[in-house]
Amino acid sequence: MALAFVLSFLLGSFSLTIASRNTTTGCAIIRPPRDGGIRYRGLTQEQIRSVQVLPVDYEIEYICRGSRVIVGPKVRKCLPDGTWTDLNQRSKCLLPCPRVWTSLENGRVTVHPPGPAVEDTILHYSCLEGFILVGRNSTHCTKLGKWDSPKPVCHYDRHYTGKKKLYIGALFPMSGGWPGGQACLPAAQMALDLVNKRTDILPDYELELIHYDSMCDPGDATKLLYDLLYTEPIKIVLMPGCSSVSTLVAEAARMWNLIVLSYGSSSPALSNRQRFPTFFRTHPSATLHNPTRVQLFQKWKWTKIATIQQTTEVFTSTLDDLEQRVKEAGIEISVRQSFLTDPAVAVKNLKRQDARIIVGLFYETEARKVFCEVYKEKLYGKKYVWFLIGWYADNWFKIKDPSINCTVEQMTEAVEGHVTTEIVMLNPETVRGASNLTSQEFLAQLMSKLGGKNPEETGGFQEAPLAYDAVWALALALNKTVGPLKAKGRRLEDFNYNNKDITAEIYRALNTSSFEGVSGHVVFDAQGSRMAWTLIEQLQGGSYKKIGYYDMTKGNLSWYGNDRWIGSGPPADQTVVIQKFRYLSQKLFISVSVFAGLGILMGIVCLTFNIYNSNVRYIQNSQPYLNNMTAVGCMMALAAVFPLGIDGLHVRNSQFPVVCQFRLWLLGLGFSLAYGSMFTKIWWVHTVFTKKDEKKDKRKHLEPWKLYATVGVLLVIDILSLMIWQIVDPLHITVEKFTKEAPKGDVDQLIEPLLQHCSSEKMNTWLGVVYGYKGLLLLLGIFLAYETKSVSTEKINDHRAVGMAIYNVSVLCMITAPVTMILSSKQDASFAFASLAIIFSVYITLVVLFVPKMRRLITRGEWQSDQQETMKTGSSTNNNDEEKSRQLERENKELQKIIQEKEERVSELRNQLSERQALRSRKRPTSSNQNHSSPSIPTPLNDPKSLLPPPGYPLPASDNHSLPPTFSNSSTLYQPDGKINRNNCHPGRLQLLYK
Repeated sequence: MALAFVLSFLLGSFSLTIASRNTTTGCAIIRPPRDGGIRYRGLTQEQIRSVQVLPVDYEIEYICRGSRVIVGPKVRKCLPDGTWTDLNQRSKCLLPCPRVWTSLENGRVTVHPPGPAVEDTILHYSCLEGFILVGRNSTHCTKLGKWDSPKPVCHYDRHYTGKKKLYIGALFPMSGGWPGGQACLPAAQMALDLVNKRTDILPDYELELIHYDSMCDPGDATKLLYDLLYTEPIKIVLMPGCSSVSTLVAEAARMWNLIVLSYGSSSPALSNRQRFPTFFRTHPSATLHNPTRVQLFQKWKWTKIATIQQTTEVFTSTLDDLEQRVKEAGIEISVRQSFLTDPAVAVKNLKRQDARIIVGLFYETEARKVFCEVYKEKLYGKKYVWFLIGWYADNWFKIKDPSINCTVEQMTEAVEGHVTTEIVMLNPETVRGASNLTSQEFLAQLMSKLGGKNPEETGGFQEAPLAYDAVWALALALNKTVGPLKAKGRRLEDFNYNNKDITAEIYRALNTSSFEGVSGHVVFDAQGSRMAWTLIEQLQGGSYKKIGYYDMTKGNLSWYGNDRWIGSGPPADQTVVIQKFRYLSQKLFISVSVFAGLGILMGIVCLTFNIYNSNVRYIQNSQPYLNNMTAVGCMMALAAVFPLGIDGLHVRNSQFPVVCQFRLWLLGLGFSLAYGSMFTKIWWVHTVFTKKDEKKDKRKHLEPWKLYATVGVLLVIDILSLMIWQIVDPLHITVEKFTKEAPKGDVDQLIEPLLQHCSSEKMNTWLGVVYGYKGLLLLLGIFLAYETKSVSTEKINDHRAVGMAIYNVSVLCMITAPVTMILSSKQDASFAFASLAIIFSVYITLVVLFVPKMRRLITRGEWQSDQQETMKTGSSTNNNDEEKSRQLERENKELQKIIQEKEERVSELRNQLSERQALRSRKRPTSSNQNHSSPSIPTPLNDPKSLLPPPGYPLPASDNHSLPPTFSNSSTLYQPDGKINRNNCHPGRLQLLYK
């Protein structure tokens, strides 16, 4: 209900509006024609019945009932004076007669009155020369919509001796977007006049041109094409002009079996034989510019271009063809921009994406808009080259255009130096072709026919030679078909829109055409497009200069060598990027190498010292063979500093992977030897001195081969892991690219720094495995060193120094590994940090392990006496002391067990003695009474234990009488097991016995 209310309100408002207009001004409603009605726009039936006056500018439309058609004005409009338009012309609804009667093959039909064939229309018929009319020469359209007589026909007059006419239907754009017909029509008429005068070309025929103005508009061309096809006489060939009209005509012509020959169509889309099977053109395709452009790109060594196009079919097709050709030539289109009317955004994108070599595809009016934006964006000068179409007017950039806000001086500055490619439309050579005219003679006659008009102001002046040669190509092709058709019993004058045989002969003749015309050599390719030369020009000082020609058929570039550039030569197709490798600072490399060399020399000294003094007891107690491994590993780690500093400055790229291998193996094996030997020492000390006593006693005997085996295991693990790495994923050279840098000065260059690295496909995975394994060893080494810091043993007398070295190495390694990964892009910092960490670790290790030994041997002179003693005994002093120490420990344990057994035996004997004394006292009866009468004097019994001397001391002789016989002789007590007596406990062993 709400919706109905709104609609009624609106209708009421509209009625009020109409009523209010009725009170002011308007036109009275008029009556419709007979058998017809009036369509009132925007009014309902109720409003039409109630309204008497219609407002100003209101339009009505006449409609007819049934098949009747309107004759006269179909639409009338209300004028401000209250009258309707065209009231002096009456509108009628009349019956039409069949339109077949309005055309006559090989004849002409005149309609009276002009207009559609309706009631009371009269048609008059006449035949062309060489034909006889059979039937009435006129007919009348009755009130019933029928003709009052049959349609006549024109039969060929076999007795006719004159020339028979062949008609060409042409569309010349005399106005519109491209008014090419202004010069092309006179040129075509010149060619027809010459052809018709020649006795060797179509001697029995005369060519006649029937033409209309298409205004280069496909809509108007559709109506004109209809008139050409449905009005007599029959046209044997159609000749359209601009590309949009040619597309329409060529697509429709195959339905009428007509050949289409265009003189001014350049759209690449017309080269489609499936879509346009009967199309030919003397104007080359716009894609003919592309081979020339590609040739120039290669000449000037450009591999990267950009494009900007107006969004139309002809330019889109041209650009698609260019993209395919440059791809085949190995050239890249880096930027592709398009616009419809305003090119501002597209030009800005070209500037933003650093376009240098730019191909522009657009019409002349849009070209002025583009280069006004080019001036604003500074997209011109010595860094840029523009390629444009060559068929613009020579002064196109100087023409004042209200659609742009740039001055002529600014436009002239922006377009300077651009290159154009233009189809050669006028033969540059002085030769006489099929028309017996040179190109210069043709121009002179054309200028005479134009009446002295300015060529630059005459549309199609450049394409006029193409129209001239199009007529000659058609005449020569028709002349070539006369013989084959005669052999088949056919003639050209027998052509009609249903005759495919004659069309096929004309197609074959045109397809094989080859002659010299005023535009050059005329020949068609498989797609029916003209193959021609391309003229290359450059704008120099505000005027175009010819700099070369390109013959696509032969691939020949004729170059004058007069090209001129704003800079020193053709610009680069992009900002020149100079790749520059970053190499290690040689001063840093030499300095670090000196320290590494000194470290290696120091390692040699330490190794020599350790080997020379290997028989010294103090050195032997430090496990010299492990120390030798440490020294060798340190020297290998220092040797890795040299390949770390070698880069592309010193070796070729093919040799660089070998350097990478040296880095990896020297550093890996050096670490395993140096750190592995120290780790083995600290691990053995921890194993021996942190276990329980019973296990510790079993492990106190040091077997050197186990230590060497431990180092060997660590070394084998490293060798196997490195071998697997290099077999599965070998190291190779990789190049890291950095952000481009601009050099100083106005140089169109950028420097791209590069840095060489040793890497593999899964570098991070391998590094993670190696760092994880080594890291665990370092952490375990720190833990073991901490646990054994208070342990003292003579078998490895330098384990505290080893622990200190492990602390330093572990800390430096754990810091260096992540830092060098972070600094990998900074070659100097990375090398300095890694190499100095290696050097410091090695120096600290060598100093901590070997310097104290050197100092002790030098200050105490221990190596002299030990060596002499060794020479006398013939065996190692260190080994004798160890053997004596083990023997004393065994004896000490045995003595302690014996003492404990004897003490238990003494205690047992004392108990037996006490029991016997008690038994004797009970057997004395008298003594018992006496003990009751008088107090007994106790006999002091000395404690047997208190009478004994300490174990190992001799018993005093005065005390023998107070001991039982079984206990009076200590020798019998200490000798039952035959192991020990008083004489065995000499003072030299007392201290060890009671330790």
